[in-house]
Amino acid sequence: MASSKLLDEIRNVLRVKNYSYSTEKTYIHWIKKFILFHNKKHPLQMGEIEISQYVNFLAINQKVSASTQNQALCALLFLYKKVLHKEIGRLKNLHWAKKPKKIPVVFTREEAKKVLLHLQGKYWLVASLLYGSGLRLMEALTLRVKDLDFAYQRISIHDGKGHKDRVSMLPAALVAPLQRHLKCVKVIHDKDLKEGFGRVKLPKALNRKYPNADREWGWQYVFPATTRFFDPEDKIHRRHHLHDTAVQRAIRDAIRKAGIVKHGSSHTFRHSFATHLLERGYDIRTVQELLGHNDVRTTMVYTHVLNRGGMGATSPLDF
Repeated sequence: MASSKLLDEIRNVLRVKNYSYSTEKTYIHWIKKFILFHNKKHPLQMGEIEISQYVNFLAINQKVSASTQNQALCALLFLYKKVLHKEIGRLKNLHWAKKPKKIPVVFTREEAKKVLLHLQGKYWLVASLLYGSGLRLMEALTLRVKDLDFAYQRISIHDGKGHKDRVSMLPAALVAPLQRHLKCVKVIHDKDLKEGFGRVKLPKALNRKYPNADREWGWQYVFPATTRFFDPEDKIHRRHHLHDTAVQRAIRDAIRKAGIVKHGSSHTFRHSFATHLLERGYDIRTVQELLGHNDVRTTMVYTHVLNRGGMGATSPLDF
């Protein structure tokens, strides 16, 4: 099995490069699986052949999806290139899992309203940002107070998917509720400071550049966790953001209570944001920018779920 020293080294490199904790867990998982598959051989004793064998095993024997196979491959390439500094040549005879063409699940406007009606407090606010601003769940949960611009009604998203920054709209309907919410969060932060805490994790090396910034109000999470946690890396008690599983569970319950049979989730609100903007006639390039997509072809998928029937045609039954 992978030694604890190697795993610690992988974690350190991931953290230095500012990868998310969920990515860290995923990469560690696949690297462990890879080593076990090859009878616990050290990765330095393996290379292109062993990587190809494992990636093919996932597709042929395990029948994983294309995204899962790609995730495993990314983890292994990261291990060799960034941690072990071993050059990996061309991977030969790879068997790629077929990527199915899926049309995203989208709520109608009425369905979105029904789901939101069954959410309360911070969960309603998070879901409203997913639908009203097109944010991914972790983008909403990692928002800092300074990222909300009430005067210009916009939200700054930093280090989103692909480590990109972008700006999205802040719905007018959320200005007052968010301001009330932040007053409550400020009370929690002031209490933490009074008790000798009130510190938050800062991105990258900002804590070294600005030693006291982690106590400042602007850097606090908009949706803080209910309890503090001990950060083993810095040996400091901090307050993290709200956990994503709590929000996902609340949204699943709301979908069920709303009587919606679609296989919806928190991400369905983001799909609905894009689709409903296109329905209202917004330019696809504008929607692409708001979503933070690199390629407009990714955004084009939402044109397939617009309420126009198959390929924009009208059924003969409706003539």
